[in-house]
Amino acid sequence: MRPLLSAFLSGLLFALGLGLSGMTDPANVLGFLDLAGEWDFRLAFVMGGAIAVHAALRPLIQKRERPLFAAKFPSFPVSRVDSKLLVGAGLFGVGWGLGGYCPGPALTALSSGAPQVLVFVPAMFAGMFLAQLFQTRRSASAGATSPDTMSSRSPESVPTPTGWGLETQADRGTE
Repeated sequence: MRPLLSAFLSGLLFALGLGLSGMTDPANVLGFLDLAGEWDFRLAFVMGGAIAVHAALRPLIQKRERPLFAAKFPSFPVSRVDSKLLVGAGLFGVGWGLGGYCPGPALTALSSGAPQVLVFVPAMFAGMFLAQLFQTRRSASAGATSPDTMSSRSPESVPTPTGWGLETQADRGTE
């Protein structure tokens, strides 16, 4: 129950921040992306504020033995930059630039009932579904590990490139 409460409160805080900053309005986001026209810098301040809060609190949080609402901190497998990541990031950016929404603000803006968001959100979920379907079929045909089982691999078993700053202490041979 505590993890659900934590997720709900985090989402609520995120939604309130998006609403108060005006970032649920795609015109503000598109204004930020319009570097050649009348550039709207406000999104940079929203992102900068989030980064500043994260940078200030992360060292304090990592000093704890465990998180407040979980048994342990999650361990994320180290991954590398590959074509799937680049294509996915590119598609995300194009969708964001064309629609003016990214997933969080789109879900928050659903309450407005704006026709654009009522088209964007189902299209976003359709894209997520198709990407998962494509990945599952591709993995099955190649005999590769499915995305669901990849996330359960330990970080030590995931190959990491050197020189990208993604190496773990075990990769570097230091403790």
